Amino acid sequence: MKNKTILIFDDDVNILEVCTIILVDAGYTVKISETSHDIIEKVSEIHPDIILMDNWIPEIGGIEATRLLKKHADYQRIPVVYISANNDIHLLAEKAGADAYLAKPFDITELENTVERVLAEAEAK
Repeated sequence: MKNKTILIFDDDVNILEVCTIILVDAGYTVKISETSHDIIEKVSEIHPDIILMDNWIPEIGGIEATRLLKKHADYQRIPVVYISANNDIHLLAEKAGADAYLAKPFDITELENTVERVLAEAEAK
């Protein structure tokens, strides 16, 4: 599963920094963005294998950004893990069309396992 690229959309620089450290240590290439309005441009530039999407990200928010991606013919198969501290994260992820979700705060093992599982599921399709 390693040698995969993860694109993280989150406006919290601390989350970006921690996730980057964890995932790079796990063998992934990590790219980040603090906004989501240009998701299609970022994805076309980076070609990620998986995306981690925050719910409360400027300017269009995680739900709309995920929907834009999932409507795009070239990028709809890229798995998206929705990330939020909301109690109803499973509903938000479903509304967005995300492939999985991860509730904040999460631990290192939970992050690594979720990324690995979603990548494996995507490759099996």
